[in-house]
Amino acid sequence: MAQAGLRGPPASAKFTVVRLTNDQILENATGVCAPPATWPRRELVVDVLHKAVYAFTTGAVADALATRGGPGQRHAALRPGRHADAGPLPGGDSYGR
Repeated sequence: MAQAGLRGPPASAKFTVVRLTNDQILENATGVCAPPATWPRRELVVDVLHKAVYAFTTGAVADALATRGGPGQRHAALRPGRHADAGPLPGGDSYGR
């Protein structure tokens, strides 16, 4: 999300929702736990809080890494905006193997 330009607290809040949804779908599909609507309120609050801390911490790290630059950032600077016909970077401008 950070690499695509979705950064900051709003992006982290969106990631929190994605994280919660994914976790609940997997837990319910595998039968690991009961549906969240049946949980005691205190357990639900703790679960949401833990996932929010995880999402906002992950967002802060991802934002910091995305601002460092790299081949993708240099490539995007060549032609700002989204372009379907954008090819790969010239060989000397990308990271080598």
